[in-house]
Amino acid sequence: MEYTVEDVSPVKKKVKIQVPAEEVHAALAATTAMYRKDVDVKGFRKGKVPSSVIEGKFKKQIYNEATNDLINLHINQILSEMNMSPLSRLDVDAGLLTRDEDFEYSISFEVAPEFELPEYKGITIEEEEVEVKTEEIEQVINRIRENLAELVIVDEQRSPRDKEVVIIDFEAFDEGKTIEGVKAQNFQMTLGEGGALPEFEELVKELTPGETAAKNITLPDDFLNKNLAGKEVLMQVTLHSIKEKKLPEVDDELAQKAGGFDSVEKMQEVIRNSYISTRKQLNKSSAQKKALDKLKDKVEFELPESLVSGRIEQKISDLKTRMEKQGKDPDSLGKSREELEEQFRPEAEDLVKSQLFLLAVANAEGLTITDQEIDAYIHKQAQSSSQDFEQLRKFYHENNLMFALKDSLLADKAMELIYEQAEIKMVPPEKTEEQAPAEEA
Repeated sequence: MEYTVEDVSPVKKKVKIQVPAEEVHAALAATTAMYRKDVDVKGFRKGKVPSSVIEGKFKKQIYNEATNDLINLHINQILSEMNMSPLSRLDVDAGLLTRDEDFEYSISFEVAPEFELPEYKGITIEEEEVEVKTEEIEQVINRIRENLAELVIVDEQRSPRDKEVVIIDFEAFDEGKTIEGVKAQNFQMTLGEGGALPEFEELVKELTPGETAAKNITLPDDFLNKNLAGKEVLMQVTLHSIKEKKLPEVDDELAQKAGGFDSVEKMQEVIRNSYISTRKQLNKSSAQKKALDKLKDKVEFELPESLVSGRIEQKISDLKTRMEKQGKDPDSLGKSREELEEQFRPEAEDLVKSQLFLLAVANAEGLTITDQEIDAYIHKQAQSSSQDFEQLRKFYHENNLMFALKDSLLADKAMELIYEQAEIKMVPPEKTEEQAPAEEA
């Protein structure tokens, strides 16, 4: 076997392979021998069937397998000799082997671009100091009070208000027929939190306990059921009862119920420390991104299209998943596939450039990722998503995600190295748009 390498672009290579007839014959003979050993043919003892009979009976399978086996053997040999790791799957342009004839085919794949790294050691990185305001701690405690609030039935015969809980029956009709999936009994909901259509909540607020009313309501264009999206339906609602939240006092009893804290002060301390820990990590990540943006702005290189396309595909998939979880139809965005790809391309290109820059740093520093580090990451993911570790690990393997995961962890390790060797300059946190006018006043 001989081969030549063509540089299609700085990030794409094409390898043309020439295989002599002798090697073709050997590949076919080896595959035929495997079939000869295992198959049963009437009139012959197992393992004693002539090769010509085997080839005649299983020609299609033999030629397919022999071709694939030979190509895979060549690919491993060529990539090893070239000392290259393709970033994308290999595109193989090949026919089938033909006995007693030379065989030619080609493979194409993308590789990481080559570029000169700027100085990344000892740079100055600005990181915001952690600040936790008293109001933020109070907001958390108020949410705790909301979660632990006692629901008390309102005896007064009146209509419900925002922040109150209602128990209702509702049912939607289209041309006099009940719409399956848009009805419920003894349904509990809190008003004024955006959990339902405004028109629906307004209908509920017009009722007093025991009353039933109906009103035409137009369903949103992004309604999950495409047949009903944007359609006007008759919504009938019966209000059974109104409940108001009786918030507990902020005392040691609340602290005990909230998380087994000894006192309000201890609860406040834990909330503050949690804020500090989370915000410190966020500030660090933000500082790292700003530093990386400055570094990668100093270099220009072509981006492998397969990586960019993969990122775009992931962005579109994530968008659809989020919308479906919200009960919305992704088609309601009114954008074609091409428009979505164009929308996400700049972000995808930025992510790919960041990853390739960090992988170049990792290569320059000789960084590696061990199997133990990969398993530790998957284990953490399994715990956070309540999945079985072995099943999740199997998913990564079966979907060819291990190489991408390894590269991601390697990029993270390179970013950590840049951060550890940098001069970290702590700066006051930036004021938000809401804070600035208030402080000026």
